[in-house]
Amino acid sequence: MTDSLLARFRLDGKVAAITGGASGIGLATAAALREAGATVWLLDRDEAAAKREAAKLDGHALAMNVADEAEVDAGFARIADASGRLDILVNNAGTAIRRPSVELSRADWQTVVDVNMTGAFLCARAAARHMLAFGNGGAIVNTASIMGLSGGGLYPNISYQTTKGAIVNMTRALAVEWAKQGIRVNAVAPTWVRTGFIAPLLGQPDVVAEMERVTPMGRLADPEDVATAILFLASPAAGMVTGHTLAVDGGFLAQ
Repeated sequence: MTDSLLARFRLDGKVAAITGGASGIGLATAAALREAGATVWLLDRDEAAAKREAAKLDGHALAMNVADEAEVDAGFARIADASGRLDILVNNAGTAIRRPSVELSRADWQTVVDVNMTGAFLCARAAARHMLAFGNGGAIVNTASIMGLSGGGLYPNISYQTTKGAIVNMTRALAVEWAKQGIRVNAVAPTWVRTGFIAPLLGQPDVVAEMERVTPMGRLADPEDVATAILFLASPAAGMVTGHTLAVDGGFLAQ
């Protein structure tokens, strides 16, 4: 690549907020965006972890429950006030409750909906309000899942699958709504990723072997595999890409 082409992946002077930023995909993404030149804000319910990891990246940390509307609005206002701009949102916070559908309580269903779907909307709305006010456009990247594009899986996980499917279409709808104002909205759809999020599964060798078997490339993803895809979608290199969900799945969805 020429230097000018590589420059399109740079984020110098940009300000990025990453929900669920203290661990896993979120932390790997924060590191990738920081390496590309962005100032990063790690937003996480675990404030201590967010502060610890943000210090390593010369970034900022903010405690945030993405399902709390007032907390989300106040948090993004704080970022905008402190940074004087907001260019990138990575909507990565998420949760899962794996149970057969007939055994899933309404309360557990609502917990997943509140974080994965409503929380993503609240953060996108709050971020977009500031992006529009600053007038510089922006990029939003949502974390969907292969389970949002496929009904398959190793375990019944109806609330997770439903909310991640909603993220795929929310991505399309917001992309169309905000395109004229210069805000691009895309998503990634990861396969199983070696993070604490699936720690109970990683502790079962037979389950890991099955995940590898159903993945054409024969392995699970690492957080960095997803982070670099997010970096692309957040960067000027993806300047003509919006409304797209990029699978990072080792070929799972191609089957």
